[in-house]
Amino acid sequence: MKYDIVIVGGGPAGLTSAIYARRKELSVLLIAKSVGGQAAIAHEVQNWPGIESIEGFELAQSWEKHAKSWGLEVVSDEVLAIEKIGDEFKVKTNSSEFLADAVILVFGLTPRDLGVPGEKELIGKGVSYCATCDGPFFKNKNVAVVGGGNSALEAANYLSRLAKQVYLLSDVCKSTGDATAVDELKKINNIEVFCGIKVQEITGAEKVASIKMINAETSEAKEIAVDGVFIEIGHMPKTGWLKGTVELNERGEIKTDKSTKTSLDGVFAAGDCADTGYKQMIIAAGEGAKAALAADKYLAAKRGLTAKPDWGKK
Repeated sequence: MKYDIVIVGGGPAGLTSAIYARRKELSVLLIAKSVGGQAAIAHEVQNWPGIESIEGFELAQSWEKHAKSWGLEVVSDEVLAIEKIGDEFKVKTNSSEFLADAVILVFGLTPRDLGVPGEKELIGKGVSYCATCDGPFFKNKNVAVVGGGNSALEAANYLSRLAKQVYLLSDVCKSTGDATAVDELKKINNIEVFCGIKVQEITGAEKVASIKMINAETSEAKEIAVDGVFIEIGHMPKTGWLKGTVELNERGEIKTDKSTKTSLDGVFAAGDCADTGYKQMIIAAGEGAKAALAADKYLAAKRGLTAKPDWGKK
């Protein structure tokens, strides 16, 4: 079956794109392994405008419900390749193929994980990959930050203003972060640094209770009681399958212009998988709206039409 637009990704950028595209009366298919993105695993969200506090899963469900109220079709699958044939695109998934006149890539980033026991089981129960998202839930508590780069240093600095005690755990003793960030951290009294260590396990039944580690040089084992573990070892854009299709930057993010156009005419990108400066839900949603509007303008020009203003009614 052919669609005006195929959207790859089901987070805030993807679902916002879908809402805007459907309001333009375009046929839209959204393909994602799961709907909601990283927001769906957040214990609580306090920075979505108009809602003081909401569970991440509930917020993601509201996005999906809103998009489907406009007649959005959703397929649960993984996109493996995009091929441009003439003026249209063939979108290949694990189980099928779809045709589209335009494609919007909004599949976000994937946090790098530690791969230790207890990590996956305690996601949303004290294990987090976003200090700015979940930090406020750990006021006056003890937390650990795992990582040695700028993101870990920034997370530890930020959490020190909220938590009672912050433990910064790094596998190297010379930080890969900026020297100014390292110097700033040394001035903060409630941050304790453990370097040259390897995290072995995150413990806890219903929530995080402790983190176990071992010194790589001395083999000394240590266990620290914590309420939260923030894993800040970077995020990966899973864009390897797009090499040779659209231009990527040195981090593997999809290069876009200010209107979300990629290097391939008819393909647009938004949200965390694109080269945007800030990785936040509200920014991803806004970029997703831009992508839908840009795609609509592209389709209208291709068809010799004028893009409709976005004040459509059901």
